Amino acid sequence: MFTGIITEMGKVVSLRKKNPGALLVLKAEDIPDNAAIGDSIAINGVCLTVVSRDKGLLTFDISDETLSSTNLGQLNPGERVNLEPSLRPDGRIGGHFVTGHVDAAGIIRSRTIIGDTCKIEIEAPDKVTSLLVEKGSVAVDGISLTVVDVAENTFTIVIIPHTAGVTTIGSKAVGESVNLEADIIGKYVARFLRKETLLKSNDEGLMKALMKSGYI
Repeated sequence: MFTGIITEMGKVVSLRKKNPGALLVLKAEDIPDNAAIGDSIAINGVCLTVVSRDKGLLTFDISDETLSSTNLGQLNPGERVNLEPSLRPDGRIGGHFVTGHVDAAGIIRSRTIIGDTCKIEIEAPDKVTSLLVEKGSVAVDGISLTVVDVAENTFTIVIIPHTAGVTTIGSKAVGESVNLEADIIGKYVARFLRKETLLKSNDEGLMKALMKSGYI
């Protein structure tokens, strides 16, 4: 479990494809000192497990499924990534609950400078936008952000100078990919409502069948 508050930006040392998946090596300043083999760390919002560490370097295995459903497979040596260690029991929740299980990759469609902030429009599939609400939370490349508005296949966020400076979102360009995770609370609410609708429709059908057969 994570909170979407980025601890630091790491740098990609290498991404070596293997069969299956890939091996990702990152360099970071602070996280490696406290990380242990087996720890979970969110990289651009994707929960990965540390498989080795050495002198500021962290190594992770990436599955084929993760490569195909996130932007991690597009990483190049020298590229910056957002890093967040998993939430500890005594940790502060500064953002929102983030699982590190990306729902889909989106595409930045526009960037508009408004004063000292930047409004970003992101294209996303319906399975993501259908779970978003205005003023709700969304994780974009692992960053806990507030949704400004939602359209059929896009949504917008506003980036303040601090967030732009301490995460990768400040340098993301139009056309680039971002990992998206909708608020887990919204997912449970949506599932509950679908289940209730299905049960209601089944109940109505059962009642009509019983009445038709003369049981009630």
